[in-house]
Amino acid sequence: GTFWGLGSAFGLVLLAILLGGGLASFIDIKSLLIVLGGTLGATLVAFPVQDFVRTFEIIRPAIFFEDKNPGRRLQRLLELAKLSRSEGELSLEEYALREPDPFFRKCLELVVDGVKPENIRRILELEISFLLERHRRGARILQTMGAIAPAMGLIGTLIGLVRMLEHLNDPAHIGPGMALALLTTFYGALLAHLLFLPLAAKLKTRSDEERLVKEMTLEGVLCILDGDNPRIVEQRLHSFLPPDQRYSHFA
Repeated sequence: GTFWGLGSAFGLVLLAILLGGGLASFIDIKSLLIVLGGTLGATLVAFPVQDFVRTFEIIRPAIFFEDKNPGRRLQRLLELAKLSRSEGELSLEEYALREPDPFFRKCLELVVDGVKPENIRRILELEISFLLERHRRGARILQTMGAIAPAMGLIGTLIGLVRMLEHLNDPAHIGPGMALALLTTFYGALLAHLLFLPLAAKLKTRSDEERLVKEMTLEGVLCILDGDNPRIVEQRLHSFLPPDQRYSHFA
């Protein structure tokens, strides 16, 4: 969805430009430097460099989709609940070693190690809260860039107008000055509303999806640790799913 959205948005804008007479008049390196340089510089003033660099790692799930299907996680938890009731909690150790999801693996390792349920909840809820905080900070950085880019476009517009007014008596300089004035606003609006702000919104959405799966995982593991009947586990975990995705695995 992210690639289709970005591709269609930029592609349709590009198509409109090409149909309107060509791309050359919309390319101006000076305008692009004003917008990109100003946006990056102001963002680095507002946030630490480490957070800015880390944002590119955080937005990877927003661009390269990683399926966080809660239905499959529920089914996996039910399988482990059945196994734990029949063979004991130590039987989960083999599955913990093979589990690719670090959070799920950590849950199972804590169960196998015999950690008390209240301590497991405290440890994992803390991990979830800090994960969400990292995601929120990444979204704030992208939102800040989305707010700064149009402002830098406005600054570029003022620079272009000053240059144009300085040579108002020379028609040869009016065109380049006006082009700089308008293109910086164009670049700023384009980057803000087609890139930075949509990515911030996508990051929030992905963060909510990941939180749902992690909270479901935590609840399911605690049910396993309590020795609940798998049917009871299923009913409790159905609370995390919308009604149209709830179906029994014991039918």
